[in-house]
Amino acid sequence: MAARTVVIGMLGTTLDQGSAPQRWDRWRPTVALGQHPDLLVDRLELLYSRNHRRLADTVIKDLAHVSPETTVVSHDFALNDPWDFEEVYGALYDFAKSYQFDTDNEDYLVHITTGTHVVQICLFLLTESRHLPARLLQTGPGGRKDNNPAGTYSVIDLDLSRYDRLAARFHQETAGAISFLKSGIDTANHQFNRLIERIEKVGAESTEPILLTGPTGAGKSRLARLIYDLRVRRRLVEGDFVEVNCATIRGDAAMSSLFGHRKGAFTGAADHREGLLRKADGGLLFLDEVGELGLDEQTMLLKAVEEKRFFPLGSDQEVRSDFQLICGTNRNLRELAACGKFREDLLARIDLWVFRLPGLAERPEDIEPNLDYELAQYAGKKGRKISFSREARKLFLELAAGPGGLWRANFRDLSAGVMRMATLAPGGRITVETVKEEWERLTEQWRELGGGGRDDEDAAGRDILRKLLGDGLEELDLFDQLQLAAVVKAAAGCRTLSEAGRLLFAKSRQSKARPNDADRLRKFLAAFGLSWDDIRAAKG
Repeated sequence: MAARTVVIGMLGTTLDQGSAPQRWDRWRPTVALGQHPDLLVDRLELLYSRNHRRLADTVIKDLAHVSPETTVVSHDFALNDPWDFEEVYGALYDFAKSYQFDTDNEDYLVHITTGTHVVQICLFLLTESRHLPARLLQTGPGGRKDNNPAGTYSVIDLDLSRYDRLAARFHQETAGAISFLKSGIDTANHQFNRLIERIEKVGAESTEPILLTGPTGAGKSRLARLIYDLRVRRRLVEGDFVEVNCATIRGDAAMSSLFGHRKGAFTGAADHREGLLRKADGGLLFLDEVGELGLDEQTMLLKAVEEKRFFPLGSDQEVRSDFQLICGTNRNLRELAACGKFREDLLARIDLWVFRLPGLAERPEDIEPNLDYELAQYAGKKGRKISFSREARKLFLELAAGPGGLWRANFRDLSAGVMRMATLAPGGRITVETVKEEWERLTEQWRELGGGGRDDEDAAGRDILRKLLGDGLEELDLFDQLQLAAVVKAAAGCRTLSEAGRLLFAKSRQSKARPNDADRLRKFLAAFGLSWDDIRAAKG
């Protein structure tokens, strides 16, 4: 038994109009559904706004005249504004959810020709999402010389391969955007590639703040600029890209740089200053090392992010700036917040989208493509192509990806190393000797910086621990070294022993009626012969 054909469509309040007897001579899309000899409609689910009841009755009567075998079931909606996207989508969504579809015995078509553009868009979205398990039915009038009031029709199946090809074009565009965010570098690290895919999706769909974390030199600044460029290409932002290194500004200088000032606001303020937040209006503001901002600046930044307005220094009149925000940091903002050095409300506002960029040492498989990228950059800047000998390239990659490749400054180390080797390359060819000389330079540089780990935060904790224990550090098991280094690193960032205890025992203290975090931390340190004063002295 053939499946029954059911059409779901909205009444066309303009196109379905007609007055006797002329209405039989013109194309009326809903009535025309019953005039195609090769399209037998068993049932029409006619949707219409309640205030068009009279027109709906006329159309139902005329459809019965041209196609008596078609049953019409009418559904009236209390639509106040058929151009209101939220109202229309809600009404059609409720219809789709409550309708009893029988896909085993009925073939559904959604008539997408009638209704406002908003109605048509909503019907398409609901069909594409399979809330309406149907194909699309597009109808139209005949040609100028065609007096047939039935017009034309076509059935569009969103599951057909040609629509898969359209989707493939979208995926191709996405792949291009991902490659753009990677500067065209064919990276192989799964973690990094997955990270960039997510950033591309967020960059295209959201204008909310983004927080980029990771060690120094991991590429946060470059990625922020690429996100901005991608948004410009997609017409999501029109203003400038404004970059601020928060570690370089303090006190009145920070306030003035970020928020501007009025003449005479402080000593030396001889003229008005616009400020970088105002300059970023309509564009994107990148705050690198945001954890270095003072608490006063954090307070004003929160207001600017949430309300899009703020007071310049020394002014009693607010200014407005609507900017998109990306923040970068190599510090643990949650630790800073627990110690009172970073506002929790600001952190809550900027950590909606958090992406940690892995360091170069965590991506050994990506050293080779990045090496080629740096060589190409050098050639573009200097107009001179440089290459490795086969033996030199093999040696460099083995050393770079091996346990001795600490890459403390990450891509900055790699870029500087390639620059030096390319400059010293005899005849434009990097030799084994050149590689060995550069590797000695890099390893000595890392040795002078101290630490032996690949993670900046672990290294910081071990540096403090080395000051505290000296040669005694090597007498501890590796397990105790790692645990104690993490505790010391976290505690050194806090102002008091109690703050450090609350940070370190944040989970377990919730199950205790009377938590004494300070005493727990004191006893832990004492087991290694350390005290809170020792930690403060070592940090200072």
